[in-house]
Amino acid sequence: MRVFSFLILIICITSCDNLSLVKNTNEQVLDTIVDFTSVDTYPSFKVCDSLIDKIEKQSCFRATIHKKVGEELQQHIFTITDSLNEIVLVDLVIAKDGVINFKGIQTSKLLKKELPKFDSLVKSSVDKLDKVYPAIKRGIPVTTRYQLPIKIKLKN
Repeated sequence: MRVFSFLILIICITSCDNLSLVKNTNEQVLDTIVDFTSVDTYPSFKVCDSLIDKIEKQSCFRATIHKKVGEELQQHIFTITDSLNEIVLVDLVIAKDGVINFKGIQTSKLLKKELPKFDSLVKSSVDKLDKVYPAIKRGIPVTTRYQLPIKIKLKN
């Protein structure tokens, strides 16, 4: 009987090791913090896509978008009463499918008074832009916001 009781006690003690309170899982815990304020690859037009360097690609994108919007705006004739020399900021969203969407424009009261249809002209210029390759973050196309500064210099 003593041997039997001793055997039961040993079995109970060794079986308690399998009932540990700490759960061990094979899942890897991700301890990295993703920086959502930057992207791995900037959006790019077809002419910029062959560039490999990140900064060169970003510069090419900026130069191309400024050139295309500027060319479109220069086709219009503006008549004003006061001279204008200011910078307006155009808010754009570049969707993960490569479509550029106009979200708004930040202008002065003087510009709104002198050129009331300027907002719609800028929107029209943005709508005519070609589809772009979207920005990439960790190998996934992502939607990005872009603020396009446009210098307005008009003399009466």
